[in-house]
Amino acid sequence: MPDSKKYLHPEVVARIDRLVLRARHIVEGFLSGIHRSPHFGQSVEFLQHREYVPGDDLRHVDWKVWAKQDRFYVKQFEEDTNLRTTLLVDVSGSMQYGEGPLTKYDYGCTVAASLAYMLLRQQDAVGCVSFDEHVRSKVPTRSKRNHLGAIVKALEVENPRDKTDLYKILRQVAEEYPRRGMMVVISDLLADREGIIRGLKLLRKRGHDVMVFHVMDDDELDFPFNGATRFEGLEDTQVINCNPRSLRDGYLNALQDFLSEMRRGCTSNMCDYDLIRTSQPLSAVLAAFLSNRLAMHHRK
Repeated sequence: MPDSKKYLHPEVVARIDRLVLRARHIVEGFLSGIHRSPHFGQSVEFLQHREYVPGDDLRHVDWKVWAKQDRFYVKQFEEDTNLRTTLLVDVSGSMQYGEGPLTKYDYGCTVAASLAYMLLRQQDAVGCVSFDEHVRSKVPTRSKRNHLGAIVKALEVENPRDKTDLYKILRQVAEEYPRRGMMVVISDLLADREGIIRGLKLLRKRGHDVMVFHVMDDDELDFPFNGATRFEGLEDTQVINCNPRSLRDGYLNALQDFLSEMRRGCTSNMCDYDLIRTSQPLSAVLAAFLSNRLAMHHRK
């Protein structure tokens, strides 16, 4: 049995436990009693009448209307269903980088485990896909409390090593998860930029609500290196020896172009985007991000 507390920091749980993760778009999975589904079913919320046609369930006939108008009408309702969330967690080699207490991989796993914990507490259904170039593990969508152990186990990759092929993964997920729900992408997004945007666009086209947690280390964002430095690739064997001060301006300009492109790509496809540093307190990151989504829901 995996230790589910490995990625569940008490201070994080305390902060996020009161927050409700709400989808912005009409999807099949909704928080019971709060969100609505576009599919009709049996629930407490009446939507409209329509004329009876042969084959309709007689239990839905409104007999009061029949008594008044001598015509058969059936009631239609909006189905209340639970939110269905799939956590897509990057476990490729580049996620292994980190100079602080948590690598990007550890930080991303903490985000995923915290969201899973919160959603399961709400009796919502959660699944998980860990990936690099290929799907490394897949956990089906379930709502039982003890499901957290299976999710944490899927996150425990002994040695992240391969590159990331996000388009391939997102396309596969779009094909294998036809029921619309929420997709949470947790990655450093160090992959083909065009492929990332195409993959996110495909998920949105299939009706999923998409959140992107862009996890980066402080070193990657600030490039604080001085003096002769040896840079070694985490996803290949390339080694570069150089004076980083001569590269700093060019690197930071290229970084800003990359971050701007990712943000624009997410915004243009109506995906929520949040750039997070591994040095940031996770509780504050999640609280701010989820509170923002809650505020956006109320403004609709």
